[in-house]
Amino acid sequence: MNDSHRHLIYLLIGLIVFIWSAIEPLERFTWFLEVAPSTIFIAVLIYMYPRFPLTHLTYLLILFWSIVIFIGGHYTYAEMPLFNTIRDQFQLDRNYYDRFAHVIQGLAPAIFAREIFIRRQIVLHRRWLAFLVVCVCLAFSAAYELLEFFSALVGGAQVDAFLGTQGDVWDPQWDMTCALIGAVLSLALFSRMHDRQMNKGNNESL
Repeated sequence: MNDSHRHLIYLLIGLIVFIWSAIEPLERFTWFLEVAPSTIFIAVLIYMYPRFPLTHLTYLLILFWSIVIFIGGHYTYAEMPLFNTIRDQFQLDRNYYDRFAHVIQGLAPAIFAREIFIRRQIVLHRRWLAFLVVCVCLAFSAAYELLEFFSALVGGAQVDAFLGTQGDVWDPQWDMTCALIGAVLSLALFSRMHDRQMNKGNNESL
């Protein structure tokens, strides 16, 4: 299987989950707010593809991230059924799908940013690479929290499901902490594999 076929499969899987998520979501307006940023990002990646294809690892992590977002958009993050079951089974204080999603919000963008930095030679010293990648992920997470903040100012109670705070006044801080954890984990777990894929011209199988 060549690179383009594999990437097409990733795209088709994402499209199937996207279509499923759009069918009778719990709250249509919340679904739109949740999935819009991800679909815009995917459209940008498709536009970039002929001139700047990314590694399999990067696309796979972005696919996983997108699926997490589409599922959250369909059910809302506070009502994801599996995590409701986990909450009830372990007598937790909330549905933690939102926290999980924000870990992935750090996990996938970290490798994406890392690839851009390396291949575009934006960061030439590897000692600074991990630090700047984490900074980008935190900036992205903070920007998303600002989007939620402005949505709340404009939409009021209508966007409560989009915010998904579940009564926690520290929810934005926890969300950014989870993204930080995801970014650090991503660099620790995937950096060597990522380097091999870039060095081998994106031909290594996962």
